[in-house]
Amino acid sequence: MGESSETKPLSRSEREAQIKDKAGWVITVLAAMLAINTLMGGANSSRILNNTIDANNTWAFYQAKSIKQTLAEMAYEDAVRVGDRKKAADLQAKIDRYESDPKTGEGKRELMAKARGLEASRAEAKHRSPWYTYAGSLFQIAIVLLTASILAVSNRMYRASIAVGAVAMILLSQAIWLWLPVTI
Repeated sequence: MGESSETKPLSRSEREAQIKDKAGWVITVLAAMLAINTLMGGANSSRILNNTIDANNTWAFYQAKSIKQTLAEMAYEDAVRVGDRKKAADLQAKIDRYESDPKTGEGKRELMAKARGLEASRAEAKHRSPWYTYAGSLFQIAIVLLTASILAVSNRMYRASIAVGAVAMILLSQAIWLWLPVTI
């Protein structure tokens, strides 16, 4: 008798074993990517918070310098009015340092540049933030789909989880490199 070229369909337990083997590795990778995403997203949130605090402190320092400069300008005008040249010269030097002091980096010009730099860094981190959130959510959904594919012995769910995980990786790459010119 000749052998049949048809293959016998796999039993449920054989299909389940195949899916478990494949899904186990994919769950491990997705869980690791979720952990990395969570770590990077948390660091990004800290950056937003720290830059906000630092920018606010820098602007407060700038405001204090402005007030001191205004007081020095008033004293300078009084010194000029009474003819005290030495005091007027000292006050003018102080006023100039309040305006710009490259040596210490604490003149108003330098403080403004520092505060604006912190605000720009914060704005960039804010652009990254939703991408981390969306990627994390999709990694979780992909893991749930993989788990469900094992329980339901469903290759369709397995493939869907792979697709969702791939989209999550794309979103994570957007959070890291901001390579798509899209703002949310």
